[in-house]
Amino acid sequence: MGMPQHHLQSQSSSNNSKRRKNQQQHEQQQEQEHVLIAGLPDHIAQLCLSSVNPSLLFSISHSWRRLIYSPSFPPFFSLYAILSPPKSHSFIEFHTFDPISHSWRILPHHPHLRHLLLRHPSFLSRSLSVQSVSAAGRLILLAATTHNLSPGLPRPLIFHPLSGTWSFGPVLATPRRWCALGVLGPDVYVASGIGAHFSIHVARSLEKWDVRSPDGDVWEKKTDLKDGRFSREAIDAVGWRRKLCMVNVKGDAAKEGAVYDVAEEAWKEMPEGMLYGWKGPVAAMEEEVMYVVDEAKGVLRRYLAEEDAWEEILENERLKGAEQLVAEKGKLCVVSTSGISVVDVAASPPRIIPVLLPEGFEPVAVHVLPRMPVGH
Repeated sequence: MGMPQHHLQSQSSSNNSKRRKNQQQHEQQQEQEHVLIAGLPDHIAQLCLSSVNPSLLFSISHSWRRLIYSPSFPPFFSLYAILSPPKSHSFIEFHTFDPISHSWRILPHHPHLRHLLLRHPSFLSRSLSVQSVSAAGRLILLAATTHNLSPGLPRPLIFHPLSGTWSFGPVLATPRRWCALGVLGPDVYVASGIGAHFSIHVARSLEKWDVRSPDGDVWEKKTDLKDGRFSREAIDAVGWRRKLCMVNVKGDAAKEGAVYDVAEEAWKEMPEGMLYGWKGPVAAMEEEVMYVVDEAKGVLRRYLAEEDAWEEILENERLKGAEQLVAEKGKLCVVSTSGISVVDVAASPPRIIPVLLPEGFEPVAVHVLPRMPVGH
């Protein structure tokens, strides 16, 4: 015999009621997950949370984790690296490392990148440079070499982290294979270097480009160097206290130094102590405090301007063979034969944090810029 009709209806009604209750509970749970701070409107909650370290927000709740990657949350800083497989002649990729989630993301590719050369069969003992800087929140590539040993970038190639897009800067009168490249505030400076062939005019030149100026789509000629001795290789012009400081060769070899004073628009001799300690890559924190890594010894030092001397901070094997140094927000990023290392010089004592690279890649260069929004 079948069950009475009224019993079936009662059971069906009970099931529907349970489903509605479960759905309501699920919706309430979802609402709670999207609430930033209970009892506060989201815009007020965002103001409160924007002053909290993003790494803490990431680890506490899903709603806060979503918030730190949203366009409305102040972007935290991430590593942006040019990477290449070991011994590759021309293959490079741009990746960004999220220090909160400890994950790498590949940047959108640009067709110009496939023409740039890192090594040439005729010059196996020498690496060719791909020179880049960060300025005004942008990553800028400015000098490189193509397969036929010509300048690889007729104009700067710019990556915008907040939009995840590429654009071009103003055309250089003489595109470079390598040069002295530096930044002061929003201004990018190109000094000396080599174009398609050697020119004493180019080797003595200095040009400036204001990245942020709406009318700055042009290079402005500045005071020439006294000679062409800074055109030998790709070098960094370090922005420090409204000056550009640079040497004419890398490493521990005997070298010459020069300092460009922006206020006086004049080239000056580099202080003797500064030049003596310039034994590897150099960078200036907030353009105020200068650091160097002795690439032969793996020693990190800080420049004391009042004493014209370098003070030792630490020594570490990971710093040996240092090729590039970037200073930002109390931390130094070092590219060396060991990979990428972050040195927290604000900590006491300073500590070194290795960055695990994507498998099959080694670093060419690294920069520190605002993180890309999720979805780009």
